[in-house]
Amino acid sequence: MHLPLEDRLGMNLLAANQHQAEHNREHFEAWQVLALNVMSSPGAGKTALLERSLPQLAQEWSMAVLEGDMTTQLDAERLEAVGIPVVPITTGRSCHLDAAMVSGGLKLLRERLNPNQLDLLWVENVGNLVCPAEFEVGEHHKVALLSVTEGEDKPLKYPLMFRQADVVLITKIDLLPYLPVELETFRRNINSINPKASVIPVSAVTGEGIDVWHAWLRSARQNTLEPALAMA
Repeated sequence: MHLPLEDRLGMNLLAANQHQAEHNREHFEAWQVLALNVMSSPGAGKTALLERSLPQLAQEWSMAVLEGDMTTQLDAERLEAVGIPVVPITTGRSCHLDAAMVSGGLKLLRERLNPNQLDLLWVENVGNLVCPAEFEVGEHHKVALLSVTEGEDKPLKYPLMFRQADVVLITKIDLLPYLPVELETFRRNINSINPKASVIPVSAVTGEGIDVWHAWLRSARQNTLEPALAMA
């Protein structure tokens, strides 16, 4: 049975992307840098989270950000103000970053610094709950954000992103007193899609949960890179 042309093209596109993603991962591991793919819907708080986390984490790690956006560099400018190297990637009409775009961003980053000096690379994906989850970029871990303002049912309605996430950050929890939602329902719905994912409630405004989030990052770096280094 022959697949329709559009299905064959889609499979070829994903296969080519996967090949490039594996090539990106080879670079990350050669550089001994932990790569994180940060994904969410628009407005869930990805950039705000990084604005809160990066100054604290910069005290122990060297980091850089590949900042994906469709048309502007506004988020990149916000993160540059934090003092972390940022490479903006403008996708145009594309609703996600793919492995080739990240590869291009890495080339620009290498013009500014030696990637061997990095400990952590953040890939802030385009705000979208569907497309970013379908395209690997070579990351070691997927980080999904879900704000309490989006509603408790989002993991059930958009399961792929939450099924693939290694950690889900429930953001904007400082707004919980003003919303008809319950934190436990968010947690339960996420766990029903992905029982293995770590679920961490956070607020970039108050700082609640940020220490737990940073502890997860330290554990992820240790568990992901140190075994590979020991085998090298």
